[in-house]
Amino acid sequence: MNSGSPLNTYWLAETLRLREAHWGPLDDSRELRQVRASGADFPQKILLRAMLIGGREGIDRILLHWRQIARLTLAGMLLAAILAGAGTALGALGDGARPVNLLLAVAALLGLHAITFILWLLSFALDGRNTGAWLGRAWLWLTQKLARGPDSGLAPRALAELLARHGSLRWILSAVSHGLWVGAMLSALLTMLAVLSAKRYGFNWETTLLSPDTFVALTKALGWLPGLFGFAMPGDAAIRASDGLHALPESAQALWSSWLIGCLVVYGLLPRLAGFLASIFIARRGIASIAIDESLPGYAELRERLQPASEKMGIDAPAGHDGLAQGQHALFNGDDKPGPSMVGLELPPGLAWPPAPVPAHVHDLGVVDTGPQRKALLDYLHAQAPDKLLIVCDGRQTPDRGAIGLVAEAASLAGQTRILLLASPGNTQESRLPAWLERLAAAGISAGQAGTDTPAALDWLAASTPGGSAHA
Repeated sequence: MNSGSPLNTYWLAETLRLREAHWGPLDDSRELRQVRASGADFPQKILLRAMLIGGREGIDRILLHWRQIARLTLAGMLLAAILAGAGTALGALGDGARPVNLLLAVAALLGLHAITFILWLLSFALDGRNTGAWLGRAWLWLTQKLARGPDSGLAPRALAELLARHGSLRWILSAVSHGLWVGAMLSALLTMLAVLSAKRYGFNWETTLLSPDTFVALTKALGWLPGLFGFAMPGDAAIRASDGLHALPESAQALWSSWLIGCLVVYGLLPRLAGFLASIFIARRGIASIAIDESLPGYAELRERLQPASEKMGIDAPAGHDGLAQGQHALFNGDDKPGPSMVGLELPPGLAWPPAPVPAHVHDLGVVDTGPQRKALLDYLHAQAPDKLLIVCDGRQTPDRGAIGLVAEAASLAGQTRILLLASPGNTQESRLPAWLERLAAAGISAGQAGTDTPAALDWLAASTPGGSAHA
């Protein structure tokens, strides 16, 4: 799962849904404008909103951290499985000082594997959806314990619920479990091959209750399937002679080595490898079918906000003083990319608008005062980003957080932005200009983008053709 895969996008949306269900909806007014302007269908708008808010709130970083911890945890468990497999093989063979008991060796190599594999197969007939994949569940639990931090508990829960809804969770956990067993079995096999190639081992069977005929039948039954894969099997005479009371030739010991390795490969490695590949295949099919369930709580409530039945377009001319421009009819003139535009922000009623004559090709967006007008302005800028935008503010007033936020967001939507701070020369209130510049700088507006020179600001804005290209 890389960060750009579709699964991670749906996982992010599910995590955000759970977070808002627990702690209430997040402020998404800015993101909603961008999502509405995308023109996508409703499920894609949900995903886009999740990506925008996830980036803002750091949820994407939480998921990235969780994936990194999950990979490290899986690597640690795989290393432990490899060491366990090698240790099991060395324990089953011993140090070579005494013959290897074949029954005990087979039990040590395949006993726990056989029990867990059979239980995994039986889990399909049980109610527990994840029964049988204990190593996979242990990996998920350990990752959750290690991935500490704010909202870290939501990440695995969101992933589990998302995968479970599409029938992939048990297969992901099964793939992890089988994959770890594959590592253990492969390690045991390579260890056995290395040890048997470097040292001389003797093999026999020891029993108090079983007759030689029983052991012959058991050996032949276990060796039948490996024999189909080409592993050499000892004959009846060699089996009967391996009771520890007779000396066996080296060729018979080699046959027992082949029989033991064949049992490990056919009954241990191959079933786990088949289970791993089947789990990966089915899990990938389930992941490919993941889609937004629009009926889920948290998603259904977004429909009216992300895809309203009707939406008001443009900025209404604010009621009030005569100084407001009447040129707002030019807002939606059909241009795909509007030319230079200017807008006033919370200017006092007695201030003339525009502050100076402007060329005809400059879009006069009027004065924005109220909350609905702010929203309409941002909706318009999302839909038709101008190449140049001049925002006129009253530099004599103390800048508030809302005004600075609106300036910053509007500036992020235009190609180039300048801020004109109107001030009265010699007025003591002009001391508020440093506060404006400081707060604008904190919002990402550089000092070169803000100033008090009205003619210079209008010249910069007018230095563009109606098509949007600059001229000398």
